[in-house]
Amino acid sequence: MNNKRIGFVGIIIDDREKCAGIVNTILSEFSNLILARTGLPNAKGDTSIITLVIDATPDELGSITGKLGAIQGISVKSGLAKK
Repeated sequence: MNNKRIGFVGIIIDDREKCAGIVNTILSEFSNLILARTGLPNAKGDTSIITLVIDATPDELGSITGKLGAIQGISVKSGLAKK
């Protein structure tokens, strides 16, 4: 049974120079889940924002957000549609 649902991931990067490469590596690893990606590389100072539209199971969402959230200087929020 496929319990994939549409959802979003919001990523705030506080130190772009230090974290951008790590974030991009993780996003490449999960590229099969990502339907759309937008980014503001310098939203304010050295802070960047990336938003993703994803098609994922709850476990897949937990895996990508867990890896991103473990990076110092990264804040992550996410959600999936109910159906």
